[in-house]
Amino acid sequence: MNVVKGPDDFHTEKLNQMIERYEKDLLRICCVYLRDMTLAEDAVQETFLKAYKALDAFRGDSGEKTWLVRIAINVCKDIRHNAWYRFVDRRVNYERLEIAEYERNEVSQSLMAEIMRLPRKYMEVVLLYYYEDLKLAQIAPMLGISETMVCKRLKKAREMLKGMLEGVNWNEE
Repeated sequence: MNVVKGPDDFHTEKLNQMIERYEKDLLRICCVYLRDMTLAEDAVQETFLKAYKALDAFRGDSGEKTWLVRIAINVCKDIRHNAWYRFVDRRVNYERLEIAEYERNEVSQSLMAEIMRLPRKYMEVVLLYYYEDLKLAQIAPMLGISETMVCKRLKKAREMLKGMLEGVNWNEE
């Protein structure tokens, strides 16, 4: 005898798949964006809640990850616009980020610290391009800008980072 599943079983199953596949990536992005692990966890939960509610509206024009990151960035922007956010010290602890062990050395810690000091619009593209391995065509709709603008921001971010990191001996370890 087959069990008849309700209409919400598809949505629940799809949500569980997305959580399993993208939760760590979204948490890392939100953590760096908000500079607070607790707020990042809240943002990721809100992201999945919004995704669940809008699952029927998802047309598949972009990939799931692109869609979820776009939602997460918007949730983070909403959180940052709250008045109380400006009055709290937001310094993310690099050790709490979900980054591979081989990236946890002195050089990468210095680099991540400088990336986090970049203005938000440059930090976003660097994280999405270099740390999330997304293509320009995926990043553009996430941020609501053109691919050309993504490319310009990446170039400017690299120039800014180069200036910030001059004098650092990258061969030390």
